[in-house]
Amino acid sequence: MSKVITHSLFTDFDIDLFKAGKHYRLYEKLGAHLIEIDGVKGVYFAVWAPTAHSVSVVGDFNYWTQGEHLLQVRWDSSGIWEGFIPLIEKGATYKYKIQSNNDGIVTEKADPFAFYCEQPPNTASIVWDLDHKWSDSKWMKSRQDHNGLDKPYSVYEVHLGSWKRHGEENRFLTYLEFAEDLVAYVKETGFTHVEFMPIMEYPYDPSWGYQLVGYFAPTSRFGNPQEFMMLVDKLHQAGIGVILDWVPSHFPDDAHGLGFFDGSNLFEHPDRRKGYHPDWKSLVFNYGRNEVRSFLISNALFWLQHYHADGLRVDAVASMLYLDYSRKDGEWEPNIYGGRENLDTISFLKEFNEAVYLNYEGVQTIAEESTSFPMVSRPTSVGGLGFGMKWMMGWMHDTLEYFQKDTVYRKYHQNELTFSMTYTFSENFMLPLSHDEVVYGKKSIAGRMPGDEWQKFANLRLLYGYMFTHPGTKLLFMGSEFGQSGEWNFESSLDWHLLQFPFHEGVKKLITDLNALYKSEPALYEKQFSPEGFEWINYSDHQNAVFSFIRKGNKPKDDLIIVCNFTQVVRPNYRIGLPKKGKLKEIFNSDATIYAGSGVGNTGKLAIESSPYDGRDYSIELLLAPLSVNVFKIS
Repeated sequence: MSKVITHSLFTDFDIDLFKAGKHYRLYEKLGAHLIEIDGVKGVYFAVWAPTAHSVSVVGDFNYWTQGEHLLQVRWDSSGIWEGFIPLIEKGATYKYKIQSNNDGIVTEKADPFAFYCEQPPNTASIVWDLDHKWSDSKWMKSRQDHNGLDKPYSVYEVHLGSWKRHGEENRFLTYLEFAEDLVAYVKETGFTHVEFMPIMEYPYDPSWGYQLVGYFAPTSRFGNPQEFMMLVDKLHQAGIGVILDWVPSHFPDDAHGLGFFDGSNLFEHPDRRKGYHPDWKSLVFNYGRNEVRSFLISNALFWLQHYHADGLRVDAVASMLYLDYSRKDGEWEPNIYGGRENLDTISFLKEFNEAVYLNYEGVQTIAEESTSFPMVSRPTSVGGLGFGMKWMMGWMHDTLEYFQKDTVYRKYHQNELTFSMTYTFSENFMLPLSHDEVVYGKKSIAGRMPGDEWQKFANLRLLYGYMFTHPGTKLLFMGSEFGQSGEWNFESSLDWHLLQFPFHEGVKKLITDLNALYKSEPALYEKQFSPEGFEWINYSDHQNAVFSFIRKGNKPKDDLIIVCNFTQVVRPNYRIGLPKKGKLKEIFNSDATIYAGSGVGNTGKLAIESSPYDGRDYSIELLLAPLSVNVFKIS
């Protein structure tokens, strides 16, 4: 095997950007790159290891022998080791053997910038390329029309390892199989976007992908990088957006990973009070180190550039923002102003969002942030963190708490539902019913509903109808769309057999129709983040556990009237006030027989009366179905 040849892909400007934390395309320089020099093909390797005494590339091409292929450190104090090894081909496996200046510590690490990794439990990196002939140009040119904040945004959250498995052997589907089955299913049910729980390479299945090792590599569990590109391509061709979960909050301490990379705290913060996460027993990035910021922002832009992702949902933002997160007194140190906010994190998140929105049109960043930290989804120019949207965790907890109550007690708790409207427009909120709500003894969403089987499914349909008519975008975890009975199990397929039963098939039909309603009615999305898009009719009828409101679009003719009945009691002659005269037509009823409901509803066009009610000049009497959402339109 040929020896290492001196070569560099870095310019002086690259190094200056890297040191300043402003190099957002590091993946084009660091890592393993198939190139040709003087007619000889091979691989250029580059790795950041500033405390290393020596760095060897070891792999199947040199029998994993240390010292056979030594990289050379750059002269510019960047800490980058590099070199070109001739004749290595695509598919070669490799690692970096790093001997540190710190007491001669030796580490053997996977490449932080590898495009492909061995399938766990194997841990080597694989030389690979990013070639793919994309066929989604139509989507990419017009995706602003799908991803804008004034567009319908209904997300199907998917864990690829357990959406569907194959046969008795319970094997994973491949990316190419997902490109057929998943794409067809999402198109059928009408979701506008898919959100993949982390697909970057991770070593431990029970982490669900939230403890990453290969930040630039889609997991090899389901195929190679080009096959994942094909899945994204097919989704786009079907008119479906792709959101990727992104985890800059922490990483595992596996021996081949980022931790203690070159014998020093290179990626993680050296102060354990900031560099170790007690909940997940994982390491926390050093957000104040320029080179680490370049690594993370480069990673975010990488998935937008090379995998055509339409958005990044950033995991565990709250854990990043607070120095005392999950820490007791004495286990954290206040910032320079005496506060608990992590100033380095705040600066990093602002820079990340600015870089994303500056470089890519028509994308969204979404924060999973569970506290009341202000202005998460407001522009950095006005002091916000710069995210496009934020998960509405308060709505999720209050709503699920309410729906678990027996209907006889709901009249005492109506404020748990109406409270969300006091802060709904303080952020650009996404309403999530996510994977976190169907594990660890919480039961499935359907399993939380009270009453007999009929009431359970009526409650479930009511919950989804309320969710889709409430201001904000939507997210639903897989299986919830057909009323999965049991908790999510990451080791097996969803319970698809349940769709043979009318109640489950009815919920799936309901979700399909709610997605269609959301996309077809501008009042549900044009002003979903504006107080101008919502108006209460009556929120105080606690005794009957009923409330009613108006959703508004840009044109008054698009306004919708929504009435929710949260008990199983049919309400005949239920009067509500209305803003104008005309005819009222029911366009959606969650109790319809096509959803396995009882079929109670309002047929035909109903005349609005000049009879004052609810502080309005006009009103109408309606027939409210049990445990239902009714949506009406005035003509």
